[in-house]
Amino acid sequence: MANVYNFSAGPAVMPREVLEQVQKELLSYKNSGMSVMEISHRSSLFADIQKDAESNLRALMNIPDEYDVLFLQGGATLQFTMAPLNLAINKRKIGFVDTGHWSQRAIEEAQLIDGISVNKIASGEDSNYTKLPKIDDSLQENVDYIHVTLNNTIEGTAFRTVPNIKGQSIVGDMSSNILGQRYNVRDFGMIYAGAQKNIGPAGLTVVIIRHDLVEKAPELPAMLSYKKLVAKHSTLNTPPVFAIYCAGLVFEWLLTQGGVDAMEKRNREKAQLLYDYLDASTLFQSPVDVESRSLTNIPFVTGNAELDNQFIELANANNLVGLKGHRLVGGMRASLYNAFPMEGVKKLITVMEKFELEHKHKEVG
Repeated sequence: MANVYNFSAGPAVMPREVLEQVQKELLSYKNSGMSVMEISHRSSLFADIQKDAESNLRALMNIPDEYDVLFLQGGATLQFTMAPLNLAINKRKIGFVDTGHWSQRAIEEAQLIDGISVNKIASGEDSNYTKLPKIDDSLQENVDYIHVTLNNTIEGTAFRTVPNIKGQSIVGDMSSNILGQRYNVRDFGMIYAGAQKNIGPAGLTVVIIRHDLVEKAPELPAMLSYKKLVAKHSTLNTPPVFAIYCAGLVFEWLLTQGGVDAMEKRNREKAQLLYDYLDASTLFQSPVDVESRSLTNIPFVTGNAELDNQFIELANANNLVGLKGHRLVGGMRASLYNAFPMEGVKKLITVMEKFELEHKHKEVG
């Protein structure tokens, strides 16, 4: 079997040890004679899976007791609607930090809800989203909460620290760098993240929400209500059992690796190695402002679409897959999630050096 390095932005690479454990347990989970995909979500087997997964996630992120943890479906995109319905209930207004495509999608979904207005409190539009917008520390907005996308997978930008928006409740979309970079949960009223980047397979969304916000939420249809989902421990209906099981294994794996701080250290080392090469290269370049660069998603370009395609072909031939950039920006993108190994970054750089050298020879010739 070929040793493939998967740079995909999501669904993304998972730890090999986790996949091997899934394979080992696939036909009979804990000698039950049933696969995890066959056990009842009301069974003690699954209750233990979910309990352990939540406990380990709380340990990894230092989640305080006053926050509830939900394992939901619908992807992070559903949270673009659920958060406004549950939280924008007093002033009926939301502040958004506009950092690119996914924050814009969140804005669009919020605008579809009758009676809720949105306000862009800061935007990176002037830099074509290659730089994070500056947020005034003294900002005081008459809103229910402020929405921030912590890491922007398409644009390759990320907030290294939570914006200091005093006196405001922050809702953070942490889909692409959750567990890969340390944040203080208490800086947020709510955090949400799709699983398919740093947690596990697609189909699961993690929501971490302060309990007082849950209690204040209005009466809503059951599957859109944080209050009702908390009361039923995420099992109002059949939850994504297999995805929660896999996420639980990833949480266990992360604990054995040293937790979030150890992963952030590794992620910084992986990202810095690639950024150092890009900054020294005469062919490839990073389009992102240095101070705004993501540790997780690193777009890069040659400045020539034909050359970009030639490089992607060479990369695929060398078992470096998933490097094609998002359709909105083109070029290439290396997604270096927790499970992505340093060896893959080194091989990518070796292939880039080879391509750059061949390009120079063609220019001279």
